[in-house]
Amino acid sequence: MSGLTHFDAAGNAAMVDVGAKPVTDREASARARVVMRPETLAVIRAGTAAKGDVLGVARIAGIMAAKRTAELIPLCHPLPVTSVRVELEPAEPDAVEIRATVRTSGRTGVEMEALTAASVAALTVYDMCKAIDRGMRVDGLRVVAKSGGKSGDFIAE
Repeated sequence: MSGLTHFDAAGNAAMVDVGAKPVTDREASARARVVMRPETLAVIRAGTAAKGDVLGVARIAGIMAAKRTAELIPLCHPLPVTSVRVELEPAEPDAVEIRATVRTSGRTGVEMEALTAASVAALTVYDMCKAIDRGMRVDGLRVVAKSGGKSGDFIAE
């Protein structure tokens, strides 16, 4: 399977051997957006959701998720995550913007950890508000920046 790193010569799924790669400082950021009714955003902003502080709980959920990425993604390496930052910002009139940034010093990047943090934070917003708005949707989950490693830096357009 040319170009894909998680397959062996016979086409079987395989974990990539990163043992010979140098340890470097690495960082990745991912974004997601939860789109909702304006009334739902107003409840979040006011802090009156029945389940509590939506943005605070989602922030903690994202941080916890980043640290457990290797347990969720089958071929993902467990990494010594050194920093996780999850920012959630209300975006008028009808969304919450999420940005997760993860850092490590290791042999492989933290893109999956950043994506996992952003997605779980978004799912937590949905979970905490679904009683008032089942029509919410999660949009735009993607890596927006990464640095470190042999492939160098990436910044999304």
